[in-house]
Amino acid sequence: MVHVVDAHVGKRIRQRRWLVGMTQQKLAESVGIKFQQIQKYETGANRVSASRLWDIADALEVDVAFFFEGLKSEDGGAAAQDSIPADMMGDKEAMDLVRSYYAIPENQRRRLFELARVLSDVA
Repeated sequence: MVHVVDAHVGKRIRQRRWLVGMTQQKLAESVGIKFQQIQKYETGANRVSASRLWDIADALEVDVAFFFEGLKSEDGGAAAQDSIPADMMGDKEAMDLVRSYYAIPENQRRRLFELARVLSDVA
């Protein structure tokens, strides 16, 4: 049976890998394993060891804590850093938007952000 933490960490690996445009094969090569193992991590079928998670975080250029963000605590409360609804992170359109946003040069991205903020205040 898949443990909820393993499934969450796997989901976060997949989201980050997808966000940076990296294939399972490329990630696997970066950490010295086969892509099938990445598949198993992403589904939560296999548990990721601490050292392997460290290597994956390095390859995906995030802190190890990234993989635990949004995880519910045992008492049912959301983690303090959880400000994004979990369903949005699974939405391909939302992830496409985020990836496209970060592909925009920084000065233009800031202006787009301000425009989006104004539009969201109107809605």
